[in-house]
Amino acid sequence: MKPRTIVFDLFGDHLRYVGGEARLQPLCDLLEVFGVGESTSRVVLSRLRKEGWFDTRRDGRLTVYSLTPKSWHLLDEGRTRIFDRLRDPWDGQWRMVIYGVAEPDRPERERLRRTLAWLGFGPLAAATWVSPHPRLPDVEAALGDTSAARLELLTCHTRGRDADRDMATRCWDLRGLGQDYAEFVASLESLPPVDVLATIPGREALRMRVELVSTYRAFPFRDPDLPEELLPEGWPGRRAHELFVRAHDALAAPADNYVRSVLERHAD
Repeated sequence: MKPRTIVFDLFGDHLRYVGGEARLQPLCDLLEVFGVGESTSRVVLSRLRKEGWFDTRRDGRLTVYSLTPKSWHLLDEGRTRIFDRLRDPWDGQWRMVIYGVAEPDRPERERLRRTLAWLGFGPLAAATWVSPHPRLPDVEAALGDTSAARLELLTCHTRGRDADRDMATRCWDLRGLGQDYAEFVASLESLPPVDVLATIPGREALRMRVELVSTYRAFPFRDPDLPEELLPEGWPGRRAHELFVRAHDALAAPADNYVRSVLERHAD
C-alpha cells in the first residue's frame, strides 16, 4: 500500500469521525503501523497539503492536519462507491456517452475515461461508453464543464435481453473480474469468525482493516455493479461485498479504539 493511500484510509474510516483532523505526530505513529517511517510520513503529508487535500494550522508548537472540502468530497464519494450497492430492478435502458477530444490532448482523454470508469461506464467502442444505471446527470456534473471535450449523452435500448448480455460482456471483462472476486471470497472465508475478529488487538485490527479496504478498493473501479439480469450465472461479486462488509464491521471497534488511544496519547 502506498503511504498516501493509507493516509486517506485512516481519515476515511477513522479520523473523519473525530473531527477530520489530527496532529502530525499521531499521524506518523499511525502510519508506522504499516511500516511507514516518520520521515516518509512527513514528506507524504506535506505533499498532500500542497496538493490541496489538507489544511494545516498551529496548535502551540504542534502542526494539525485537517481535511479540506476537496478531501471530504473524495472520501464521501469513495465510501459510497465501495459500500453501497444498487438493488433496484433494471429499467432495461442503457445510458450512452459519446465523446470527442482533440487527438493531441491525451491527458484530457485519459481523465475522461477514468471518470467514466469510476461512474460505472464501460467502453462499447473507442469513444462510446455505456452504463445500465441512470448516471448521465453524474457525467454531466463531472465532465460538463470540460471545454476540451464534446459530449453527447443518450438513453437507448437494445433488441432484447440476449443483446443486453452480449453488450455487457463486450464492455467489461466479467470473466476476469469474476475470477478475482472468487479468489477474494476464498481469502475472506479463511478469516476467523466475526466474533474473533472483534477481539483482535487494536494495532493488528487497524492494519487488517486498512489492508482489507485497500484490497477491495480495486473492485469498484472494475465492477460496474450490473443489474442481476446482466450478470453471469453464479456471480461471486455480491458474496465478496457481503463478506468484505462483515469483516470490515467486525474489525471496526478494536481498530477505532486503537486510533483513539494514539490520539489521546498525544493530546497534551
